[in-house]
Amino acid sequence: MAATARVLFLPFLLLLLTVLAASARNEEDAQALAALKAALDPSGRVLGSWDPARGDPCGGSFVGVTCDRGAGGRVTGVSLQGRGLSGTLPPAIAGLRRLKGLYLHYNGIKGAIPREIGKLSELADLYLDVNHLSGPVPVEIAAMGNLQVLQLGYNQLTGSIPPQLGNLNKLAVLALQSNQLTGAIPATLGDLTRLTRLDLSFNRLFGSIPSKIAEAPLLEVFDVRNNTLSGSVPAGNWLLLYLYEENGLNPSKPEPFGPDGTIKRGQVPQSVNPDTTRSSKASSGVLIVGIVAVVIGAAFCGIFAFSYYRRQKQKIGSSLEVSDSRLSTDHYQQKEACRRSASPLISIEYSNGWDPLSSGGCGSSGEVGDSFRFNLEEVECATQYFCEVNLLGKSGFAATYKGMLRDGSVVAVKSLNKTSCKQEESDFLRGLKTLTILRHENLVGLRGFCCSRGRGECFLVYDFMVNGSLSRYLDVKDGSGASVLDWPTRVSIIRGIAKGIEYLHSKKSNKPSLVHQNISAEKILLDHHFIPRLSVPGLHKLLADDVVFSTLKASAAMGYLAPEYANTGRFTEKSDVFAFGIVVLQVITGRRAVSQLKVGTAVSDLEGLVDLNLDGVFSRTEAAKLAAVAVHCTNEAPSQRPTMEAVVQQLSS
Repeated sequence: MAATARVLFLPFLLLLLTVLAASARNEEDAQALAALKAALDPSGRVLGSWDPARGDPCGGSFVGVTCDRGAGGRVTGVSLQGRGLSGTLPPAIAGLRRLKGLYLHYNGIKGAIPREIGKLSELADLYLDVNHLSGPVPVEIAAMGNLQVLQLGYNQLTGSIPPQLGNLNKLAVLALQSNQLTGAIPATLGDLTRLTRLDLSFNRLFGSIPSKIAEAPLLEVFDVRNNTLSGSVPAGNWLLLYLYEENGLNPSKPEPFGPDGTIKRGQVPQSVNPDTTRSSKASSGVLIVGIVAVVIGAAFCGIFAFSYYRRQKQKIGSSLEVSDSRLSTDHYQQKEACRRSASPLISIEYSNGWDPLSSGGCGSSGEVGDSFRFNLEEVECATQYFCEVNLLGKSGFAATYKGMLRDGSVVAVKSLNKTSCKQEESDFLRGLKTLTILRHENLVGLRGFCCSRGRGECFLVYDFMVNGSLSRYLDVKDGSGASVLDWPTRVSIIRGIAKGIEYLHSKKSNKPSLVHQNISAEKILLDHHFIPRLSVPGLHKLLADDVVFSTLKASAAMGYLAPEYANTGRFTEKSDVFAFGIVVLQVITGRRAVSQLKVGTAVSDLEGLVDLNLDGVFSRTEAAKLAAVAVHCTNEAPSQRPTMEAVVQQLSS
């Protein structure tokens, strides 16, 4: 009897110890967040939601805090970029032992970076740029073995660059620009085999460039402008090397240097000095070439800081880029799936009370409109209970499935998990209402939505675009069997995209003016008539800030983000115009990487600019006009870009 009692007691004891251990870990995170709040926001103006009285920090009420339930409810992300924080970063940050992403950029944080930050052994992304931080770069950062992105630019950091940073073998981005760093560039940075971007510009570094850095196998962008470097420049396989005359460097070879000291690889456009006074002597033809090149070069320089995936959990793909062949057409299987009962989870309530739709389960509130109503059973049947065969794309915050409604229409169902959505019910409802009132022939139509309280997900049901995304028609190779868009179709696509963006920016049909924020070839879908549709416009109004930030990385990598975003962190209508200009270049050239093309030929050699797959079958007049529109839209100065209304008028004339 006693033996039996002991056997029964042991599992209970193990469970109790597990609960106590998890509670201790949660308490450690709570204490660290409390210290972080007191130091970063002593007035309590920004982080008022970080109130222990609200309960668990992972309950969804702490703004900017994300957690991993699988790790016992530990804090894994703190995203407070652009919040106006003006305090200091405390040593207590080390208490968040499971932290993977720390995003504090675009604030006014002052003081030194605490050495204790090196204890965050799981941190992958550290964004502290555009603050007022001072003091040295802590050598302890070198102990953060999982670090992939280190952004410390635009501060007042002093001292030298720690050679120990060369131990960060997972580091892909190292940005220390616009500080007051001195000393030599450590040769150990050449040991960073995964490094793709190294920005040391606008500091006080001296000495020569170590030849070892040129050996970094993946290094594409190396920026050392405005330092006091000297000596020869080692030959490297970089895509862009920014030098400028301020350094007094001598290239190891006279070519292929541009007049600004920029080394180019492959088909990178020849750059001109951003100082416009130096280009004033050039002829009008060279000036146009220069404008195009500056736009592309500035885009590369300004956006690479955002072009690398910060962690696997938020790796954002093209969730609506699809293949029509992936839908299961087995009608028997479809019917069998629909015969099953609805999910038994439908009656379970949210643990933290998040329920944007008061009617319960799925549907819509009166504020949004009952005409958009779907229930969970309809969504489950349409997707064959979210069968993997219908999965179109998946990311850290959403999954998209192809489905068929009972009326036979094909749809795309985007599932958003509740932890990725805005936690304030009023904000979520306003965003949902914005989505339902968007109606235009060049936007993907929202058919309806469903919020499942039991599944903890909200589903958006869109029209399915049978011809996939515009990106499928870029970089088409001979003999690949992929379709080549003819010239009239390309012109029509450009005009349609322009009309869709112009509609978003306008206040037509009693809708607010809206900035898309994420225009790219992947986000432009084509229907069965190849009419372009901008996908998921306004989606950012539903999502939490850190999730929105993570979705920009693919766009940044391809050059869609306007140069001013690197300095302001804000989107405007003019940033949408810039992205549109990049898309126009992609459509004309038939290539994704337009930043590597000699776009200056837009004026002097249209044959060299337009997609060779067209075999010369295109309108020279239209091509010249579209090239001019692209150049105008991608002007480095936002004030010099046209409005989308003006673009639509120009394309229609």
